[in-house]
Amino acid sequence: MNIASLNLRQAIMYKMQGSDSGAVEETISDAIASGQEKTLPGLGVLFEVLWQNSDASSRQEMVKTIASHLPAQAEKPI
Repeated sequence: MNIASLNLRQAIMYKMQGSDSGAVEETISDAIASGQEKTLPGLGVLFEVLWQNSDASSRQEMVKTIASHLPAQAEKPI
């Protein structure tokens, strides 16, 4: 496999294909519980699927929820 031609979105969608809602929930919960940085791209792809398949009202609700839970101030990363 040529790493330069790796499409992360395609790889994640391939891995998740055929997953039912329980498997998707488990994947998300496990990724968050692990706290590992390497799970962030996968969560991003799943969020992209959610966003692309949501109407404007649902998107606004997601944006409000995210914005209301972001810290007012965060520690600068190293």
